[in-house]
Amino acid sequence: MIITVTLNSAIDKTLSVPNFRLGRRHRTVEQTTMPGGKGVNVARVLKALGQPVIATGLTGGATGTRIVDQLTQLSVLSDFVRIREESRTNTAVIDPTTGEQTEINERGPKVTAQEVEQFVDKLLYLAKGASVCVFAGSLPRDVDSDIYAGMIRELRRLGVTSIVDTDGDPLRRAVRAEPDVISPNVLEAEELVGHEFTDDPDEWAIATREMCELGAREAIMTMGDGCVARMRPPEGESEPALYRVRLASPALEPRATIGSGDAFLAGFVAARYSGRTAADCLAYGVACGAESTQHLGAGLIDPERVARLVGETEVQRLHAPAEIS
Repeated sequence: MIITVTLNSAIDKTLSVPNFRLGRRHRTVEQTTMPGGKGVNVARVLKALGQPVIATGLTGGATGTRIVDQLTQLSVLSDFVRIREESRTNTAVIDPTTGEQTEINERGPKVTAQEVEQFVDKLLYLAKGASVCVFAGSLPRDVDSDIYAGMIRELRRLGVTSIVDTDGDPLRRAVRAEPDVISPNVLEAEELVGHEFTDDPDEWAIATREMCELGAREAIMTMGDGCVARMRPPEGESEPALYRVRLASPALEPRATIGSGDAFLAGFVAARYSGRTAADCLAYGVACGAESTQHLGAGLIDPERVARLVGETEVQRLHAPAEIS
């Protein structure tokens, strides 16, 4: 079983608004409303890929009830802790004429220490039947930024693989707890290591090394056209493997890129759960992330189209730069 953790769950509204301008009145030409938050998006994709997954986290109020009900309608198993305050609603506006995206994410509810304690107890119970746990997304108000780190340490004692996709202080603290995999995008990775990157592949490789030096056992940096990753040594080798993975064919024209990183991570986790090689896991993740850009709304993919895109991915082993010993 795979667990996804979404502490700041939401209802996500995505609106398609041609010629969107601030200060004007507009009408949508298309819209979607679905349960969201990064971990929920990952769970939805994992379900579409046929993997056993249960979504957990915190939900509150009528919005929280709606999140759980809609997951049930999608046949996604869930077991959330109910909290007193209302879960958030996020809104994304996509202008199909320019491709520009505007996101407005609410801060989320305040969460009490007792509610956090109830969740940790639930997670440890669920973890007894799981082998992988994905921690994804931001934290609600009043939740200690060290919470992911604490849960990573607890899950390690249970032999559960921990995968983290968050940013800022929660990511910095989580990395110190030595998670198995982290998956920041470029901006999140730059914030984590404390400096910006150029377009030099050597710098990307060094960035993944720096993330591992901070504590992560494996590091994946997602990019607009794929990813760069530093993975554990393949069987028969002693040094970590560096990969650059992207679509070899001309890039798909994206309809919306919101949630593409979540789809990437779900594809990577699905392949890893199936016991595939690191290179295959990364290629499958890139295919899922690319296919997800063809849909309005996060966490939506067509598995048949993903299967075709996998054959169009390019997996390149990178040589370690001179700075890496």
